[in-house]
Amino acid sequence: MAQKKIVIIGGGNLGSSIAQGLIESGFIQPGNITITKRNIQTLSRFGELGVHIETDNLKAVQNAEVVLVALKPYNVYDVMEQIKPVLDPGKHILISTVTGVWIHQIEEAVGMKVPLFRVMPNTSIAVRESMTCLCHKNATIGQVEWVTDMFNHLGASVSIDEKLMDAATVLGACGIAYALRFIRANIQGGIEIGFDAHTATVIASQTIKGAAELLIKGNRHPEEEIDKVTTPKGCTIAGLNEMEHQGFSSSLIKGISASYNKIVNG
Repeated sequence: MAQKKIVIIGGGNLGSSIAQGLIESGFIQPGNITITKRNIQTLSRFGELGVHIETDNLKAVQNAEVVLVALKPYNVYDVMEQIKPVLDPGKHILISTVTGVWIHQIEEAVGMKVPLFRVMPNTSIAVRESMTCLCHKNATIGQVEWVTDMFNHLGASVSIDEKLMDAATVLGACGIAYALRFIRANIQGGIEIGFDAHTATVIASQTIKGAAELLIKGNRHPEEEIDKVTTPKGCTIAGLNEMEHQGFSSSLIKGISASYNKIVNG
């Protein structure tokens, strides 16, 4: 697809990770990327790559076709008010990564029906392995394809109904922490049975990566792959059964529900 000029408003961890991923994937050339931030000294490495660095959001948006907002919820409305005078529904695509801010709220803030996307990536976007959930309003088929392709270059993406965005935050974003906690426990178990910490980390991390790839590339249910390694009276089923007796699956499900309730109910 044709390259577009993109401005990333907010050069923090997420905004910087997106910019880095776009550059490394070749999806957008550095010269077509602008990043804005109050303290631009922290973005010097991008300037060396040819990325445009700006403190003026208004100027940056005027020269862009895609406006990606990677801000905290508390300051997004001020920025929307700031850039509203130069937003053009016939020119711009607006993408928000802001947690908890709905499409209709952004639309009300800018006061126009601009092509608008709400996306929920996770922190593995830093290594172009994000699971990004997205929804949209006022966008053409071509615009949807372009934005989807962009996030597919940063991992994988799936289109969902906006009402599921809170659930997507839990399963896809909080889910990174759940998976890492499992890996940490796996490492601790590995140390207990004889491995040094480094070796246990390598084995546990690659094993989890391999398990995920079996499901993604094979399009299989987890139980299909579990059945392949659970032989009768074997060590795998003995370990799995003990984990279930200790509440492994139920505690994970309860944790997911607790995170979701925290988002919904505060």
